[in-house]
Amino acid sequence: MAIARRKFVRLIGAAAGSGAIAATLAGARAETGIRRIGVLEAWSPAAFPHRLQAFRDGLVELGHAEGRTFAIEYRSARGDAKALPALAAELAKLEVDVIFAATTATALAARRATSRIPIVTAVVADPVGAGLIASLARPGGNVTGLTTGNTQVVPKRIQLLREIVRGDATRIGLLINPTDASNQLSLRAAESEARALGFTMRTFEATDRAAIVSAFPRMMAERIDALYVFAGQLLDSEASLIVELAGRHRLPAVYSAPEFVEAGGLMSYSASFTDNFRRAANYVDRILKGAVPGEIPVEQASTFEFVVNLRTAKALGLKVPPSFLVQATRVIE
Repeated sequence: MAIARRKFVRLIGAAAGSGAIAATLAGARAETGIRRIGVLEAWSPAAFPHRLQAFRDGLVELGHAEGRTFAIEYRSARGDAKALPALAAELAKLEVDVIFAATTATALAARRATSRIPIVTAVVADPVGAGLIASLARPGGNVTGLTTGNTQVVPKRIQLLREIVRGDATRIGLLINPTDASNQLSLRAAESEARALGFTMRTFEATDRAAIVSAFPRMMAERIDALYVFAGQLLDSEASLIVELAGRHRLPAVYSAPEFVEAGGLMSYSASFTDNFRRAANYVDRILKGAVPGEIPVEQASTFEFVVNLRTAKALGLKVPPSFLVQATRVIE
């Protein structure tokens, strides 16, 4: 094994360009029986275990077996963005065969750590804008995977919020982590749609748990009627806290992931993260079989979820429009 590892390192050192990536992987595959997949996650391991399980299930469906054909080197930032660079560097130093970095923040950290090890994404909103790839059709470099980028997702959330709170609500709060690279494009889209629907807006920034807690009294002081919660490693990791605070302050809120609604939030509209995680396994499989990451087109999300919590709506005194029940992919009663 030590000899194989030294040969692998020499191969990496000699590699240059996307063609060399494939050659390096092929050589490593010939010398080692089990392929190592680095997994870099931003949130706490306990936050969304079903997403990573969907990725594992996808690999199994493609004929892989954990412990026999692949092993996972797992690193979690536990919601701390500052931890990502060091964790990504660890995976790069281990010379794993491929890094699965699902989000914008993790993919950027992995890309900065290595330009040679292939990187697969799953839920990056704007991979071109983030500088991860050159284009969806021909990513170039060592990054490919899936994107949740869809210009209609953010406006749809604002529209749903307007429909359920009706015309009585005029002031919308936007809860966002300004350090999360995935949110800038979404913020512009949310602001534009909110103005078009007659909302006035106030942005509340939170870069840690304490800032999330302190944001809600400020919302009350500014008479916020409804809330839009952005996605991202911090806010996703604190889903239960945010839902509890929104409920305590009686704020109707729309979220960017169904896990918030499962925790008691009002509603969410998003690409199916679990579906994208499962589909990401196909990219890893192709790369392990020798495909060049920069030549594999990045795919859009194909499955979307609208989840509504009727118990929460009732607690907030809101009447759920009949159209919601028709559109919803899941209703929590």
